[in-house]
Amino acid sequence: MSLKRIIQFIASAITLGNYPAIWQGGIYQGPLKRGCVPILNCWGCPLSLFSCPIGALQHFFNLHLIPFYIAGFFGAVGTVVGRMACGWLCPFGLFQDLLYKFKTFKMGLPKFFSYMKYGVLIIVAGIIAWISGEPWFCKLCPAGIIEAGIPLVLADKTGDIRALVGWLFWIKMAILVLIINFSIFIKRFFCRAFCPVGAIYSVFNGFSMFRMMIDKDKCIECDSCKAVCPMNVPIHHKPHHIDCIRCLDCVKKCPTKAISYEAR
Repeated sequence: MSLKRIIQFIASAITLGNYPAIWQGGIYQGPLKRGCVPILNCWGCPLSLFSCPIGALQHFFNLHLIPFYIAGFFGAVGTVVGRMACGWLCPFGLFQDLLYKFKTFKMGLPKFFSYMKYGVLIIVAGIIAWISGEPWFCKLCPAGIIEAGIPLVLADKTGDIRALVGWLFWIKMAILVLIINFSIFIKRFFCRAFCPVGAIYSVFNGFSMFRMMIDKDKCIECDSCKAVCPMNVPIHHKPHHIDCIRCLDCVKKCPTKAISYEAR
């Protein structure tokens, strides 16, 4: 198992570390929930110890407030490492990585899908949240249904939660099923097409403190880096690509050691 995969599992175990909820039920609401992790993480997950930055962003929008704290949080993380948190820390990213390991035919993703995540961020998590006063991205988030919706329904001993299950739950289930199916055939489908967290961090990829570097004198244009990339990024042509999650798989794979990750 690679170092990256080990760190992904450890990060997921910490982020979703409220293990007493397995036998006690309920949602952790202690002091750790006041802080966000730099990744997609459902607040309502019984195992979740921290808040989700997109959920917090929408909370401020619901109150018609400018989220300076959340903007500063994203800015601090993005300015230092760009989109690296997506590649090393995100449980839902790990979930998609594992789904893609299924031995079946694989598909590419049309380029325009990469821009849809900005629409999700601006329209769903931004404008609609501001106008409606409801966190609509959270209501539809596939990570939320797998981390919170399904576990809460299955763990419901009284039947109160199951009695509340309605059309929105089944819409979320349908979205999750679609994401799971596409993620088997397409590398990190949700991350590339719909994730608003990735949309924010991608803006910083071009000027973050740590970034991908290509030695053009060593590069032999073999495309080994693109073949191993979980985001299908042609890193040898676009080292600051918006979809690069700095997983460093390409650094390990490059036969001529032309790729590096270093501070400017």
